[in-house]
Formats: sequence, structure tokens, C-alpha cells
Amino acid sequence: VQLAESGGGLVQAGGSLRLSCAASGLSFTTYSMAWFRQAPGKEREFVSRISARSGTINYADSVKGRFTISRDNAKNTVYLQMNSLKPDDTSVYYCASRRGPQSERTQSLPSGYEYWGQGTQVTVSS
Repeated sequence: VQLAESGGGLVQAGGSLRLSCAASGLSFTTYSMAWFRQAPGKEREFVSRISARSGTINYADSVKGRFTISRDNAKNTVYLQMNSLKPDDTSVYYCASRRGPQSERTQSLPSGYEYWGQGTQVTVSS
């Protein structure tokens, strides 16, 4: 299984970026997909999750209303549209996947996911 993130970069506060995560080696339509982020010296934190058939979507409170997760099962790709970016959003963003059902408790925990990408850096300047 491989997850490959792309789309990170440097952007000014208030700007937008769209991250992509291309998945291979898995039956994509059976996997929930999520985005996490990790800033230097901090723990990896949940950003957003989308269920296998896009029936359920969750967001961290810190990004709700600004970020939108989506997936294209025909392209084996999950996206994270990030608008109104803030300097606090500066982090390495990771894509993660998990096959099958998840308890509500594990949906926002890194331990709830099986596979991870290498991450893409997002830097928001003030």
C-alpha cells in the first residue's frame, strides 16, 4: 500500500491550498481516509476524515468551516481543500487510511489508521 501526498507549499495567511493523496495497492472503496498534521515539537493531530463511501465526514474544530475533505473513488484519491489558512495551520500534513469500520473514538486517533503517507509541508506566513 502506498499513499502519496502532494499540493503542499508556502502560502500567505488567508490563502488557499489543495492537498491530494493518491492511493495505490489497496481496494480504495473499502478504506476510510483521513488527514492528520504535525507541527514541530507537537503531537500528530486529527484534521479530517471521510468514510469509504463518503457517507460520513468529520472535522477537527480548529478547521471546521475552512477545510473540506473529499474523495474521488474512480481516481483512488482523497483531497483536502484548505481555505482561509492561518499561521497556526503550518504543519506537515499526512494522509492515512483504514479498512473497514471504525469506532467513533478511533476515527480521530493516529492509532486508528493502518497506512500513512510521507507527508507534505504546508507553511502559512503571516
